[in-house]
Amino acid sequence: MANTIFSLLPPLVAIAMVILTRRVLLSLGVGIVTAALLLAEFSITETFSIIFDAVKGIFVSDGELNTWNVYIILFLLVLGVITAFISISGGSRAFGEWAMKRVKTRAGAQIVGAVLGIIIFIDDYFNALAVGQISRPITDRQRVSRAKLAYLIDSTSAPVCVVSPVSSWGAYIIALIGTILAAHNVTEYTAFSAFIQMIPMNLYVWATLAIVFIVALRKVEIGPMKVHEKRAIEEGLVMDPDKPAPGELKDDLPTSSKGSVGDLVWPIVALVIGTVGSMIWTGSQAVEGNATVLQIFENTDVSKSLILGGLIGLFVTMALFLRQALVLKGIESNVFGKGVWEGIKSMLPAVYILLFAWAIVDLIGRLETGKYLAGIVESSNMSTSWLPVILFIIAGIMAFSTGTSWGSFGILLPIAGDIAAATDITLLLPAMAAVLAGAVFGDHCSPISDTTILSSTGAGCNHMDHVMTQIPYALISAGIASAGYLIIGFTGSTLFALVAVAILVIAFAFLAGNRKDAAMQEKTAS
Repeated sequence: MANTIFSLLPPLVAIAMVILTRRVLLSLGVGIVTAALLLAEFSITETFSIIFDAVKGIFVSDGELNTWNVYIILFLLVLGVITAFISISGGSRAFGEWAMKRVKTRAGAQIVGAVLGIIIFIDDYFNALAVGQISRPITDRQRVSRAKLAYLIDSTSAPVCVVSPVSSWGAYIIALIGTILAAHNVTEYTAFSAFIQMIPMNLYVWATLAIVFIVALRKVEIGPMKVHEKRAIEEGLVMDPDKPAPGELKDDLPTSSKGSVGDLVWPIVALVIGTVGSMIWTGSQAVEGNATVLQIFENTDVSKSLILGGLIGLFVTMALFLRQALVLKGIESNVFGKGVWEGIKSMLPAVYILLFAWAIVDLIGRLETGKYLAGIVESSNMSTSWLPVILFIIAGIMAFSTGTSWGSFGILLPIAGDIAAATDITLLLPAMAAVLAGAVFGDHCSPISDTTILSSTGAGCNHMDHVMTQIPYALISAGIASAGYLIIGFTGSTLFALVAVAILVIAFAFLAGNRKDAAMQEKTAS
């Protein structure tokens, strides 16, 4: 069943069920069972054994603790506790009041979230969670729905990371490019310069970032997003109260009356400095001799850095809480236990979804779903002019089906290099750029993607609400990018492609604005 058309069945079943039922854990569970049945060739006992092995692999790999997954889970729980104590110390309330005096419009609140998403480009996991913590008090006060905030976070985290050479993504991609260039004896440029040249070719990124600001400034609500924004504006409910949301504190916690903006800002600053400092430290420890910035980020241990940064942020948060409780007497110290538990509890939905997603991604990997999709591209006899757009689409399908953009990079980038080297070497960089762009697109739309899960967690938004509201915007950006890749394939000009993307983005802004104005006039007339 591996590396055949049947390998597509588990992700398709899981994704179809999650869209139809909106029950994420049930749908992922069915996908897991389906994948295990295919791997076991429908032997029931073997199926249970495979599922157990997949679950065990989340925590133990090759006889050792799977520190990547464990540290990510611990970081989520630590972040939940930090969030709870920021609220208890009065930081969230004070920051919200401070922001209300300076950010006075819904568009302004959304722009703040988008700009923060671009600025914090070191790692997409950290970006999604940190931007959510900072932006949530501002967007909540301005009645911006959590679904919109999740869209803003998701559409600025991975897109910025994938074009930033100084990021965990950039370092990983540059390392892959280096091996591809060496394999095909390409010496005209280094891996780093190839990455830099590919930045303008990553058309999905530029379309997505442009549309983020258009959506924020022109209040463009498409599809399900209209429902969430209307409820937020008219009823003041930034999320559906009947749906669970990861990262959202369930019970009202007591809040210090003497809290200040610093009670929110300093834990976040400590978190950022602690995480970035830890990334530099773990990266430099892994490199012998004098390490360059690129080598440091190529070898950094992201998950270890996250938990170290999280613990530093937690230490500062607790110090501020003790100051509120013991010095300022703004809160009772006996709330400590409740704060810890509520913080952990707020992150459990995200942890559950991640555990199921990691299990199904592991089983999909064993079924070689990605290799099957890649093989279709490699064996096809298409014209080289179609190569960039075809690779963009295939990478999108692969990342959507497997829930991993990095896995799609690892499989498809070498194949893109092989095809370009064998047909038209001038298409090598556009072909690899199309893979990067398509993988980010597919990752954006996939309900089993960890970055999508963490974006909904950071925003405190129901996971499926985020998935369903994000897809229309992602598809529009993908359509615009596809047109650009057709132009690159047939003309070889990145400039022409960028001009076409810009024209289509402007057309989207114009048409979306006109449609909104027409709707407003119709509503006024009635």
